[in-house]
Amino acid sequence: MWDRDADLAAPGPTGWAAPTVAALAGLARRSGRAMLDLVLPPACASCRRPVANQSGLCSDCWHALALIERPYCERLGVPFAYDLGPGALSAEAIAHPPPFDRARAVARYDDIAGRLVRALKYRDRQEIAIVMGRMMARAGRELTGSADLIVPVPLHRTRLLLRGFNQSAALARVIAHECGRPLSFDALLRTRATRHQVGLGATERETNVRGAFRVRPEARLEIEGRSVLLVDDVFTSGATVAAATRALRRGGAGRVDVLVFARVVGKLGEPI
Repeated sequence: MWDRDADLAAPGPTGWAAPTVAALAGLARRSGRAMLDLVLPPACASCRRPVANQSGLCSDCWHALALIERPYCERLGVPFAYDLGPGALSAEAIAHPPPFDRARAVARYDDIAGRLVRALKYRDRQEIAIVMGRMMARAGRELTGSADLIVPVPLHRTRLLLRGFNQSAALARVIAHECGRPLSFDALLRTRATRHQVGLGATERETNVRGAFRVRPEARLEIEGRSVLLVDDVFTSGATVAAATRALRRGGAGRVDVLVFARVVGKLGEPI
């Protein structure tokens, strides 16, 4: 389990680092970032316009980000067009209750949010995790306040080796630091390699990740009876977080909430 006083910016190859190694790696990263700022002025994480620091957004992109705020479905976090009253649920939540208790997202998945997610996920812009994670911590205050443990959605080890880091773990690290909650990088394991979800429909996504997660046996004491906050970058159909939630339930979790940076609202749009 990661302690919140460990350095924010130093994931190891599996998303975990001992505090001493983390501190050294974090120092190296900050030094490298300072050197980079001297050569390449900080740019907006979305549009690349000059900004004050490498992990920031310019004012235009900030104002264009489609934030999700109340009123929304208390279960799925889907925004409503108008206020339906306290505790209102969406038609989807009523017809198909999810296995998790609550889900919250910072913003709708659109052009701006998509650029941030893709830059972090595919272009190794790990500094963006800082601004995204801080926004997630604010948007998910009602979830972090009751969380006993924060757990990121894991990558399979082969994809982790190819990508070099887990974007969900990077976001979870920032959230844990911001809200002062314990974090476990390896409580939940991805037991088999799955296809990329890009281009798959909702049913295909569900089939793709069914049974792909399990709680590490040694972590059951961390999980059992606890309120777990599951962190991912994007909520598309919900298949991945649903499969991960079921694994956490089987591992003994008493409650599972989900916090993501962006969520698709309506039909699946641009491939993620």
